[in-house]
Amino acid sequence: MKDLKRILIFLLLAVLAYAIYVVISTGYFRTIENTFDGKLVKKITAAGAGAEDMMLLPEKGMALVSSSPRKKDLEVQQKTGGLYLVDLNSKAYAVRKLTTDFNKPFAPHGISMYKKDSVYTVMAVNHTLGGHSFEVFSLQDTVLTYERTITNPAIESPNDVVMLDEHRFYFTNDHKYEAGFGRFLEDYAGWSISNVVYFDGESYTEVANGIGYANGINYDAKRNLLFVASPRNFEVKVYRTNQDGSLNFIEDIDCGTGVDNIEFDKAGNLWIGAHPNLLAFSSYAAGNKEFAPSEIIKIEYRAKGDYTIEQVYLNDGSEMSASTVAIPYEDIILTGNVMDEHFLILEPE
Repeated sequence: MKDLKRILIFLLLAVLAYAIYVVISTGYFRTIENTFDGKLVKKITAAGAGAEDMMLLPEKGMALVSSSPRKKDLEVQQKTGGLYLVDLNSKAYAVRKLTTDFNKPFAPHGISMYKKDSVYTVMAVNHTLGGHSFEVFSLQDTVLTYERTITNPAIESPNDVVMLDEHRFYFTNDHKYEAGFGRFLEDYAGWSISNVVYFDGESYTEVANGIGYANGINYDAKRNLLFVASPRNFEVKVYRTNQDGSLNFIEDIDCGTGVDNIEFDKAGNLWIGAHPNLLAFSSYAAGNKEFAPSEIIKIEYRAKGDYTIEQVYLNDGSEMSASTVAIPYEDIILTGNVMDEHFLILEPE
């Protein structure tokens, strides 16, 4: 009887310790105070719900936006998701859908571009009822043309992709398990088993693993550095790339927030949309909460152990919930999200 009591007490303490770990490690106790040295310029609704990823075409004064209505089920998403161009040359910020004539199921997620001469190759993660894939397009001027679809068993749960050229790329798989207890352990227990995969134009190779929800990914070609966001562990992982595509781990940057997509400014600084409270985000995504907080951080990365993290924007979600991406352009910042019906144009002071 005493042994049984000890076992029950031990199990109770273990459950309590687990609960404490989850709420602390997901930012539950973090205080959210609306902070931004600037003003909200415009809420843009024309790109549909869930403007999850964005990239700049700076010489055109435009931005490419990946959008899917994530408040709807996947069947609706794959019918109405698309890629959009946002004109940044005027304060109207006109938006035009580029994939109106694309007749395949398309619910885009992370995107990447590679420019050669005057033509961009565009790659978009695609989630459909038929499975996961990458859709590849060419973008010349403002005309988007479908090129091909990429599928492979290594594309397990793709979140984001970064192109090195027209054929080589890295991408993240954010989960090992699609559902069930394994998925629960990844999301809440912090089971770090997601990965990064490299495609050399012919074959796929896992080049990094043991990551907690591998998410945004970007490559700094000038420094041969690959940055990978791990929102579950509130960190950005830094790797040095080798000629064969393999990676050497350098360090983890503790960001104190659930980092998502990673973009660069002209100086090579990292700009990241983030989720400061993952439990609030989960509740919002499930439809149980009206808002989820948004955060934008900027990381000036100089060398191993030598970096500065600056909070640019923090909001309780009343302006926009669940930020995923942030891009500075001239005197504005574009920021997107998981599933809101609008994204924001911000103007810092």
